[in-house]
Amino acid sequence: MNKLSVDRQAEIIRVLCEGNSIRSTARITGVAINTVVKLLRDVGAACLKYQDEVMRNLPCTKLQCDEIWSFVYSKDKNVPEDKQGQFGYGDVWTFTAIDADTKVVPCWLVGMRDTESAYEFINDLKGRLSNRVQLTTDGHKMYVEAIEKAFGSEIDYAMLVKLYGQDAEGEKKYSPAKCIGAEKHVVKGNPDTTKVSTSYVERQNLTMRMSMRRFTRLTNAFSKKLENHEYALALYFMHYNFARTHKSLSNPYPTTPAMAAGVSDHVWTIEEIIGLIS
Repeated sequence: MNKLSVDRQAEIIRVLCEGNSIRSTARITGVAINTVVKLLRDVGAACLKYQDEVMRNLPCTKLQCDEIWSFVYSKDKNVPEDKQGQFGYGDVWTFTAIDADTKVVPCWLVGMRDTESAYEFINDLKGRLSNRVQLTTDGHKMYVEAIEKAFGSEIDYAMLVKLYGQDAEGEKKYSPAKCIGAEKHVVKGNPDTTKVSTSYVERQNLTMRMSMRRFTRLTNAFSKKLENHEYALALYFMHYNFARTHKSLSNPYPTTPAMAAGVSDHVWTIEEIIGLIS
């Protein structure tokens, strides 16, 4: 790794950020697979530490939260008997939050789809905000308890509960049934019902699946180790927040979510991200 120039490292990271797998990145760049993994781990750890430190006192006002499914090592049904029940083998969920105005992702968490993980994520989110916010989630009940415990009365919170129709008899689909409507439920405070939405965070889920090969559905691309899964997420969010300009923000000049949120004053380069490695 020490023999690779910064330009060469930047080439590898750039290819990874475009949604390529470890193996395809190795083929494209002409380096060994172990070299790609080592660089991903080093850069991912640095990105994780940096964002944890700078994503503080954020001026977010309208947040949306959701969770996205993936798996590590193998799917649940294929987890070996000696590893069953251990976190990091089988299903894992990534909790994410996004600000509707700046499009910044303040934090994320890899965990299980339960109240304990939801509270850990929501409590971390609360510690990064500088003011009272309006928050929208889907209808999953774990969020109600987690938000009550973390925020108390200091939040305007609503749920968007989607309604789905029935599948045709005998028809099997990979995707959910057709959405036929949605109900807005005020849970706490006084949220603006015209701003109750999960569209941005659901679009973020799609961006994640397009930008990280290990999140692509219906393929054999998946994380073999939980640690590498978390490092890949740290790199993705670093690139998304700091180095990738957002079209909805690019007026009058190209702007990243981190710039819009006031935690960066310029568009980062891949070389700067690599420079975070101590």
